[in-house]
Amino acid sequence: MSIKRKLIRAVLLMLSVLVIGVVGYMVISKDSFIDALYMTVITISTVGFGLVHPLSVEGKIFTIFLILLSVSLYGFIIKVITENIANGHFFEELKQNKMQKKIDLLSQHTIVCGYGRNGKQALTKLQKYHQESVIIERNAERINQLESEGNIIVFGDATDDAILEKAGIKKAKNLIVALPSDADNLFIVLSARQMNKNLTIISRASDESSNKKLRIAGANNIIMPDKLGGDHMAALVVTPDLIEFIDMLSLDGECTANLQEIIVDDLPNAYISKSILDLDLRKKTGCSVIGFKTSDDIYIVNPEADTKLVKGSKLIVLGRPEQIEKLQTLF
Repeated sequence: MSIKRKLIRAVLLMLSVLVIGVVGYMVISKDSFIDALYMTVITISTVGFGLVHPLSVEGKIFTIFLILLSVSLYGFIIKVITENIANGHFFEELKQNKMQKKIDLLSQHTIVCGYGRNGKQALTKLQKYHQESVIIERNAERINQLESEGNIIVFGDATDDAILEKAGIKKAKNLIVALPSDADNLFIVLSARQMNKNLTIISRASDESSNKKLRIAGANNIIMPDKLGGDHMAALVVTPDLIEFIDMLSLDGECTANLQEIIVDDLPNAYISKSILDLDLRKKTGCSVIGFKTSDDIYIVNPEADTKLVKGSKLIVLGRPEQIEKLQTLF
């Protein structure tokens, strides 16, 4: 039982003792409500103020019972507090409650399950783009590291639905599942999809056979790090200059070129239903539109200038960091 529940129980017991005292004095000594309340309070608080009137034998016995009951209750409260302070649970629960309040305020955030190699890389990228994120991790050492860096964390097993709920799965926008076990990832994807139908789920997979299963379970995208790594190394042998150029098109804004995604819905209303030409990005910012994603999720490479900017579509823009900065300022 958590310390919060124990303290709530202690408060309820204290109120029960107060009620017993008031009713007891009203019945045994025929006191008024105020006199009975006064007698109860000075008895259980042991302050030693004077009696309202001399007590009968029954009243004295009841008072002894009330004192013993209240002393036992004080002992229980002190035991709960000291035990939890001694083993660290008290401050740990306070810290977890504070963290949970932060999570409860989040909306449209990203949940990262697992802070291994892939989870760490994902979190780093999210932080560079100032995306609000919650990490679910069960390794105590990793938790300490994440806490020291000021991250929002849920300590526990991501395969547990209760842990996903603590992370705010029902209000989240994205879920990155990066556990080393494909079986665990599959279970999380299946649970998360049931809890939030609109969630965008990106899952890690080790085996090719897991790809189809994760898709059926509800994953929008499946990433196979080992396969990507091998393909990338082979590509550096076959087409080295092309791959190095693509690698230079960093999303971090730290290289000589950059890629940026523009969501058409976020543009000023004046641009909705206009064409790419009407945006005039090349003249205003120096950036070039190299891709377009339709509202039906169809990608168009090097779209025509007369392509209409309809709601639900996106633009992929290429430019140097200073040009991208102009773009962000413009919109």
